[in-house]
Amino acid sequence: MALPPEKIAELKQMIHSHLSQANIQSKIRNALSESVGEDRSGHMEQEALLANLKKQGLVTNIMRDLKFDATEKQLPDPQGEVHADIRVASTPSRKVTNIDPSRRHLYIRVFRGKAFLEHLQDGEQLPGRPNSNFVLHVNFRGQRFRSLPTPCAVEPDIQEAFLLELHKQSSGEASSMVDCPSMLAIADPIHLVLVRCDPSGDSNLLSSHYIEWRHVLASGRVNTSLELMGIGTENQVPVGILDIQLELIPKLPQILAEDVISAQIALEKSKQAERERLFLVYAKQWWREYLQIRPSHSQRLIKIFAQDENGSSRPTCSYIRALRAGRLLDTPRQAARFVSLINYAKVPTLGGGERAELWTSMHTFLCLNKGDSEDHAVLLCGLLLGFGLDAYVCVGTKSKSAAHAWVVTIATDGLVTFWESLSGHRYIHRSVNPDDPPDLKQYKPIYPYRTVGCVFNNKCLYANSQPTDAIEVCDFNFHNESKWKAMSPDAISSVYGAAPGWACVTPLCASGVDTHLASNSLEQELRSLVTDHRKDVGLTTTWNDQLSYLLTPALAAYETERCTGVTSGTEEFQDAIRRAVPDGHTFKGYPIQFVHRNARRAFSTCLRSPVCEEIINCRGDHVSLAIRVRVFTYPEAACATWIMFACKYKSVL
Repeated sequence: MALPPEKIAELKQMIHSHLSQANIQSKIRNALSESVGEDRSGHMEQEALLANLKKQGLVTNIMRDLKFDATEKQLPDPQGEVHADIRVASTPSRKVTNIDPSRRHLYIRVFRGKAFLEHLQDGEQLPGRPNSNFVLHVNFRGQRFRSLPTPCAVEPDIQEAFLLELHKQSSGEASSMVDCPSMLAIADPIHLVLVRCDPSGDSNLLSSHYIEWRHVLASGRVNTSLELMGIGTENQVPVGILDIQLELIPKLPQILAEDVISAQIALEKSKQAERERLFLVYAKQWWREYLQIRPSHSQRLIKIFAQDENGSSRPTCSYIRALRAGRLLDTPRQAARFVSLINYAKVPTLGGGERAELWTSMHTFLCLNKGDSEDHAVLLCGLLLGFGLDAYVCVGTKSKSAAHAWVVTIATDGLVTFWESLSGHRYIHRSVNPDDPPDLKQYKPIYPYRTVGCVFNNKCLYANSQPTDAIEVCDFNFHNESKWKAMSPDAISSVYGAAPGWACVTPLCASGVDTHLASNSLEQELRSLVTDHRKDVGLTTTWNDQLSYLLTPALAAYETERCTGVTSGTEEFQDAIRRAVPDGHTFKGYPIQFVHRNARRAFSTCLRSPVCEEIINCRGDHVSLAIRVRVFTYPEAACATWIMFACKYKSVL
C-alpha cells in the first residue's frame, strides 16, 4: 500500500537526520570502494552495489538504528528513586495513543522555527558533507524528552510533539483527575533547551527558555510564539522563534478567567521577589560581619551568588539538589567516574580579558554534555548527597592561582576526602599544624588545590575565616565558629526552592547507546583508517583477530580501576599475551581513553603519541597489528571509549 506524500517526506527527513549524525556516509563510501576494488572492471551496476551493502549489514544496521515510534513509558521505581528514560518525541503527524483517561496531560506541539539568522549560510546540505542539527530538550517536573535532529537553517522544519503529565509528583492525585485550582497551584515551568549538534560530535548551547504554561487554563488551547534568547552575555539577543501550541487533554469541564491566572502568577512573582530581597539584605549584612573579622577576607573566593545561563543571579546553594540516580549508578565512586566523563569546556567569550563565569542549570548541563568545573562539582555534590554522604562544593584555587571548584566529603569519623569532579580522582586531606616544630615530619599533600574560600551544599554555606586560606593548613571542622562563618540555614531555605525554575527536578536518563554496536563500529572505522594510513606510507597491513580479542581484558581492567581505584585482571592478561607472542617476537601495546566516539578525532590524537605512531607504522618481519575498542556507557550521553593499539613482530637485532 502506497504511503501518502507527507509520510514519505517524514520518512526521508528521519533517514536524512540519522545519516547526518551517525557518520554512516563514511562507512558507505568505504564499503563501496572495497566493492569496486574487488571488481576488476572498475564498474558495477547499482543493483550489485546495493546487494554488497546489504551483504555487509550496513542497511540492516541503519534500519535497526532508526526508531519510528516513541512508545517508551517511564516506569515508577519501586524504591522511589528519581530517574527517567529519555524519550524521543513523536512528530505531530502521528496519532497519540494509550493515554490514561484518568490523568490530565499537557500536549505541546512545535510547528516550526523562524528567524534563526545566525544560520543564513547553512543552506542546503552538500553530498557527503553533513550539516549541523538542532535538538530541542524538554523538562517538566522530572519528565524529560528530546526531539529528533533537525538540520540547521534560518527557518528550521522543527515539527515535534510532547505529552506531559500534570500531576507527576503528587502522591495523592494518582487516582483522581487534577482540577483547575490544583493545576493553577503548579508553579513549575516547562524548561526548553535548544542545542546545536555539529557533525564532529560537539554541541553548543543556543538557548534556555522557561515556559509559563498556565495561561492554557483560560481556554484549554493556546497558540503562541516563543522568542528564544541567547546565553550569558547574549541573553538580550534573540536566537530565533518557535511557534508552539499548548493543549490540555482531556478538555477542561470548566475554564478559569484570565485575570485569575494572571493574578496568581503575579502573586507568586511578588512573593519570590520579596524572598530574594530579604535574602539579599541578609547576605549583605553577613558579608559585612565576615569582613570585620579580617579585612583581607575580601580577597577570598566566597561565592554567595552566581549567574546562570540566562543571566539571572541565583544563590549558589540553589544550584544543588540531592540527586538519586535510581539504578543507573551503584556507588559514589561510579558517580564520580560518570561526572568526570562529561566534557570539560570553559565558557566561550568574545575578546580577551578575564575568564567568564557562567553556572548552568542541571538540565542544561546534562543536555549540553559539557561544562566548566563548577557545573561538574555541583552535579557530583548532588549525586554524593543522594548517596547519603556529607558533601559540599569547595570554591578556591589550584595551581597558578586559577579559580576552581571541587567536592569535599566529611566522614562520621572526621576523615576529609577531596573529589576532583573533572578526573574522578579522590584525595585524603590531613591538615598540617603550622605550630609544629620544623624538624617534625609533615604530611605532603598530592592534590592540586592551593586555597579554599568557601564550601556549600543545598542547605548551608560556610566561609573560611581561618588566618590563612592555604588548604594545607585548613581545618574542615565546619562546627568550629572561629574557623568557619556559617550562613543561616533558615535564610538559605527561605529562598532555596522558592523560585519555580530553581526547583526543577532533573532526573538522570539512561544511555541510548548500544555498547556492542558502538564498539564494533568504531573498531572497524579505526581499522580502515590504520590500513589507509599504512598504505599511504607504502606498508601492507595484516590484522591479527585473536590478538585483538586478547586485548579485551586489559580494557575492562582499565575502566574498573578508574571506577573503583582497584587494579584487577592484569595477571591473566599478561599471561595470555606471553602465550600468544612466540619466542623471538616483540609485543607492543598502547591504550588510550576518550570521552567521544569519533574515529577520525581519536586516530589523529593517537598519531601524536610517539609510542602509538611507532606501533601503527611498525616495520619488520612477520608484522601483525591488533586493535580493540570497548565503549563503556554511563547515564546521559557520557561514555568512556577505550582503544588499544598493539603490534607483534619478529625482532631482527
